[in-house]
Amino acid sequence: MRENKAEKRGLFSFLLFRKTPDKKPVLFWIWNFFFITAAPIGTGVVSLMLAYGNYSSEIFKGYFNVPLIAVLNILPILVLTYLLYFITGRSWIAHLIVSAVVTAASVGDYYKLRFRDDPFIAADISSITTGLKVSGNYEITVGARVIVSFAFVVVSTLFLALFVRGRIRFRFRTIGIVAALLAVWPVAAWCLDGSTFDSLENYNYPDANRWADTQKQITRGFVYPFIHSIPDALPQKPAGYSDARAGEILSAYKTEDIPEDKKVNVIGIQLEAFNDFERMGVEGISERVYAKWRKLEEESLTGSLVTNIFAGGTIDTERCFLTGISKLENFRAPVGSYVRYFSSQGYFTEGAHASYGWFYNRKNINPYMGFDEYWFSENRYRELYDRDIGFDYIMIPDILDLYRNRDKTRPYFNFSVTYQGHGPYADDNLLAWGGGYWDGEGYSEKSRIIFNNYLGSISNTAGHISWLIDELRGDPDPVVVVLFGDHNPWLGNGNSVYTELGIDLNVSEEKGFYNYFSTRYLIWANDAAKDALGADPKGEGPTVSPCFLMNVLFDACGLGRGPDYMQLTSDLMKKCPVINTTGFFVEDGKLTTELSDAVSASFGDFSIVEYYRKHHID
Repeated sequence: MRENKAEKRGLFSFLLFRKTPDKKPVLFWIWNFFFITAAPIGTGVVSLMLAYGNYSSEIFKGYFNVPLIAVLNILPILVLTYLLYFITGRSWIAHLIVSAVVTAASVGDYYKLRFRDDPFIAADISSITTGLKVSGNYEITVGARVIVSFAFVVVSTLFLALFVRGRIRFRFRTIGIVAALLAVWPVAAWCLDGSTFDSLENYNYPDANRWADTQKQITRGFVYPFIHSIPDALPQKPAGYSDARAGEILSAYKTEDIPEDKKVNVIGIQLEAFNDFERMGVEGISERVYAKWRKLEEESLTGSLVTNIFAGGTIDTERCFLTGISKLENFRAPVGSYVRYFSSQGYFTEGAHASYGWFYNRKNINPYMGFDEYWFSENRYRELYDRDIGFDYIMIPDILDLYRNRDKTRPYFNFSVTYQGHGPYADDNLLAWGGGYWDGEGYSEKSRIIFNNYLGSISNTAGHISWLIDELRGDPDPVVVVLFGDHNPWLGNGNSVYTELGIDLNVSEEKGFYNYFSTRYLIWANDAAKDALGADPKGEGPTVSPCFLMNVLFDACGLGRGPDYMQLTSDLMKKCPVINTTGFFVEDGKLTTELSDAVSASFGDFSIVEYYRKHHID
């Protein structure tokens, strides 16, 4: 009997404690709990060893130079292992389950980083089947880190099975389960806390870029960022949502094709931080800043675009325009979009951004929206420019080159995003644009320099856009151009320049709301397009959110009613043309937080179909 009990405690326990087989001395439990603790810590270290992908190994050292990063990657593994240990009563089972899952996910993250430069986050779970299907397109090599990772799982599990086998009485297991469960909530809250996540800095290494979404993740490990990403993977379904209900709402509309004789070429350009400060009442701005833009306005349809963002967050306006969705989503799988609609109409769809493909993860997400081709610094502009980031004197002519070198047997859709106007702007010296764009009389020197640098960039952009329009003016092929600013510019820390200029930015009141969120849009058509469309977009257009701008384009150019989703949103736009993420709407021309019952019902239907569109392609 004594031999059997000793054997159950494991080989090492038998050797060490064979003289006291019916008792478990303190040293026995110190031994057990040391290794039950060490095993998940080892799993966490293995995960961190994989977390930096094929980036600099210096990032791995950084996880421990900023100890809280290591703690937040290891602590969840430790708590979960203990919870399963107390539930099962077997250390090796608890460790095997947790370490196998964590290691498999970490290896998946490692390969995703290698192949797509895109980390594995919680939202990817819903599209994991698609990911496995396309993984066959990549050549998977098993490197040393992967071998070590799985070897650790096997060896550590065998060690626990052989040498750490003491049973815990049911009473103590119950106490342990309760304690572990109580620990889950604070650990989860700590991992999910946004301020903690943002405060952790691990960028002092090669390849560590704080502005790249991928590197924001990998410089914080894998387990911790994955947990932090869970809320984004669990979007709240709108009231009354079901796929069937969404289909029922859409069944009231029927997708219409663009008439063959109206399939004009379309070029969309989102202009970085481009806005019209004369419309805000700012005095002293040189005539040359907006002179060419004013000339274009005279022959175009222009209006105000009420964005969701201010001084940053470019991608929100961009993706709302392309998808017709009212707020930014972090797409991790193919999504319904107007790009796909153009493709379904026989259009070749492409675009360009003269900056890095990792910026807002465009290189991975733009294909989800259906683009046939997209150009970035890495695959185009660093060959055309002496730096990685191309300014407008490179990018705008290149958009024209892309258009002229297109496959002319098909209609063409291009959506490109400029970089030149990106802030912040120097406050201690005038940049290449020089000065004289704003007199700045009576204002601080810093404000004068910042605003001159901004206006110089805007003036330069307007000049290049005017040149592009002139080149397209006499083109024998029909082409429509839509231009819009993504958001207002950064103008000094704490919006210091806005304050000095006396621009009201109080978003709780109408004037401040529009000053804060509004930019301008412009829709222009050449003569060939006007003839083909039987339309001449001109005058003042409606004030709309970016999700409705494609509707305005179709209406102004007579392109038809478009897809079923566009028809639904067009109906809503007539009642509620502005939907802002602050909770404000525009109804009957007035800013409000409370919609009438009739409009609220339409908005509810829209919310259901919008959610559906985020998770289904056309």
